[in-house]
Amino acid sequence: MGDKQATRSDGDEQAALWNGPSGHAWVEAQALIDQMLKPLEDLLVEAISPGAGQQALDVGCGAGGTTLALARRVGAGGHCTGIDISGPLIDAARARAQREGTAASFIRADAQTHAFAPASFDTIVSRLGVMFFADPVAAFANLRRAARDGAGLHCIAWRSAAENPFMTTAERAAAPLLPNLPPRRPGAPGQFAFGDRQRVLSVLEESGWTGIDIRPIDVDCTLPEPALEGYFTRLGPVGLALPDAGPHTRAQVIETVRAAFEPYVHGQTVRYTAACWMITAQAPTASQAPKVGRHA
Repeated sequence: MGDKQATRSDGDEQAALWNGPSGHAWVEAQALIDQMLKPLEDLLVEAISPGAGQQALDVGCGAGGTTLALARRVGAGGHCTGIDISGPLIDAARARAQREGTAASFIRADAQTHAFAPASFDTIVSRLGVMFFADPVAAFANLRRAARDGAGLHCIAWRSAAENPFMTTAERAAAPLLPNLPPRRPGAPGQFAFGDRQRVLSVLEESGWTGIDIRPIDVDCTLPEPALEGYFTRLGPVGLALPDAGPHTRAQVIETVRAAFEPYVHGQTVRYTAACWMITAQAPTASQAPKVGRHA
């Protein structure tokens, strides 16, 4: 299979997942996910200067929690737009914005290929949304074209699976019971696609960003213990495989996986560390000569 064909296949697979089972599961778990990832959202919002009429873009915005937080940060003089490939999540984001009375726009599209108005954003942000691109260099080049001269890029992405044992606890514990567990393919689009710092640096350099800084952050996160079972039975590889399991297997999986999470349970609270990269960069100004790659 050639590179372009593989890229197209990866992109189709991500679109199918996020408009199907994964998208619907994330909508159902929206409040829990936002609670679990609130410390990451706070870091991104704090990185953006308030007010000043900023036009912000939230990439892989999901159900819109970070988009709305950014919209409040930039204030009435600015605007925040969220983009996501998932129809169910974008629908949820729009409903949420209306419910909260927060002004924000949402686009259902692939940020890798969407025809943004050139040089239209002062800042581009993503909370765990940039690891799913079929062709990351093409995607970040597209985002660079959407950025104004000197615009800031602020993304948080997961580091490696090995550094995030909480995130793989369910699949490791369930693997002997679920032979059809979807495998994680190294280097393929997915949660840990940006685990290798050098790869992230190469992607940003090839796509024409400058002033690149990629630093590790370890962020303490929590979720309520009563929500733990719902979390691991709906999300991730186990959440995808469990609906096809029989009642006996399902009961076994739930018991086995819940026991595996015990080290993270402290009374009524589950605590874990999110091992991530804080990625910042700038769109080059007219006076700079960016190092561009094949897609820029």
